[in-house]
Amino acid sequence: MRNDKDNLIVKLSFEFALKIIAYSEEIRQMNRFEMASQIFRSGTSIGANIREAQNAESKADFIHKFKIAAKEADEVQYWLSLCKESEYYPNPSQELHKEIQSINLILSKIISSSKKA
Repeated sequence: MRNDKDNLIVKLSFEFALKIIAYSEEIRQMNRFEMASQIFRSGTSIGANIREAQNAESKADFIHKFKIAAKEADEVQYWLSLCKESEYYPNPSQELHKEIQSINLILSKIISSSKKA
């Protein structure tokens, strides 16, 4: 059994997903189901792809899964920005914005350093 406790990006993406679940439920309670689903799917998909990469079959597979995670991170950052700017949605916390920015930076660094290795 692998130990993900020492893996920073696995830990960060899991904790972020838990916060995204809570935020998407807040939106769902407002009967804004489409946005809630978009945020839920992209926000939880980041960690799922990162976890999948931990069992990659090759270096190329590892990089590919991290690129998918990075795309999902960009997407959830977009949805959070829309919610922040829209009067129809609850404002996501500053913490959510900071966390997704950190995750994006870490993902970019992992992808670039994996390509060099």
